[in-house]
Amino acid sequence: MGEDIITTPIKKPRNQELTTEQKEQNKIFSSKRIFVEYRIRSVKIFRVVQERFRLNTRKYKQVILTICGLVRLRIRGLILPL
Repeated sequence: MGEDIITTPIKKPRNQELTTEQKEQNKIFSSKRIFVEYRIRSVKIFRVVQERFRLNTRKYKQVILTICGLVRLRIRGLILPL
């Protein structure tokens, strides 16, 4: 279901090299991926996804969505002013 939207870099074939076009595609892919990796890091700063959740487990979804909202608010303030 979600596999249609998942993209991965092009791997080097065994005993062969990547073409320059494939290398360029991998560079474009990595430049998009770094943005996502930074957002994941921003969520992990709050440590709720890294450590054992010690509150009531029914509140986990509410807490994680609140943190994601704070991260989105921070992103908008840092890099998306119009």
